[in-house]
Amino acid sequence: MYTIIRSFFFLFPAEKAHLITMTLFKYIIKIPLISYLFRFEDNPTTVDKITYKNKAGLAAGFDKDGKFLHELYTLNFGFIEIGTVTPKPQDGNPKPRLFRLKKDNALLNRMGFNNEGLKSLKIRLQNFRNKQPSCSMKIGINIGKNKMTPNENAVDDYVRCYQELYELADFFIVNVSSPNTPNLRELQNKNELLKILNALLTIRAKQKNWKPLYLKIAPDLTQSQLDEIIDLQHEIKFEGLVATNTSIDRKLLKKSDPDIVNALGNGGISGKVILDTSNAMIRYIRDKSKMTIIGVGGIDDEVSAQSKLDAGADLLEIYTGFVYSGPRLIKKIGLLN
Repeated sequence: MYTIIRSFFFLFPAEKAHLITMTLFKYIIKIPLISYLFRFEDNPTTVDKITYKNKAGLAAGFDKDGKFLHELYTLNFGFIEIGTVTPKPQDGNPKPRLFRLKKDNALLNRMGFNNEGLKSLKIRLQNFRNKQPSCSMKIGINIGKNKMTPNENAVDDYVRCYQELYELADFFIVNVSSPNTPNLRELQNKNELLKILNALLTIRAKQKNWKPLYLKIAPDLTQSQLDEIIDLQHEIKFEGLVATNTSIDRKLLKKSDPDIVNALGNGGISGKVILDTSNAMIRYIRDKSKMTIIGVGGIDDEVSAQSKLDAGADLLEIYTGFVYSGPRLIKKIGLLN
């Protein structure tokens, strides 16, 4: 059934299809008993003092502005990441900026942290929390810096998002690994990360409610860069990593026409093609550390999800696999131990 529905929505440009799909879903779930189709038994797991009803999460980028919180809750995700949010609203990169690479079950995006800013997100989150005070879906907030903020001042953007949204999140993710904001990945070096993460951990130490803090990393890091990040986690004790973001390595695409891909322009690749790269990085981290790992990249069925758990991930996130495989994927992942 989903394959038929997907073929219809794939007639539209990818970014437009996303908006149409989620807007229609807002109305569909108002039909009596529809929400029961997405329910399945809880499969609880506790990570960093948070008990999740299942291990199936949604990666950042799908709901940048918290516009679909109720809809995602209905789909029975154990947790979601909203954002990436920046202090000021920004349009992101020019459209088109999201493309399907159907032969590889992949996406290419260069969104560029398009979002309505933290004030808009804060209002939506407050409203949702008021309407759903006992929400069983945990909400992580993925924070970033504005494009026009120079890297030397980046810490200010992360601090502002963190402080203003602290009480509304269950956990936070620092995003320094998107390939679509100029020079952002330079913040993955140890000195810059130390500056940002120390500032956030200092703020957390003064809060009444403790919230886990994670760092999202790129799959394109060198081994020495990854070693530095692992050493940094041992040093300052943030909770762990979200591994991994999209990749800029076009060699991962085995079936797509290189000329067509090159014509699409710059952007990060996600989907089935980065599974092995992501898993290898997770396995490397787990061999060297007991930190929490939220595994993302290439999950599109139970086998790929289990491979990520076997590599050492504690929780799982989907995005591109959700687009290609549909809501049934949530249950398949959610029931894994």
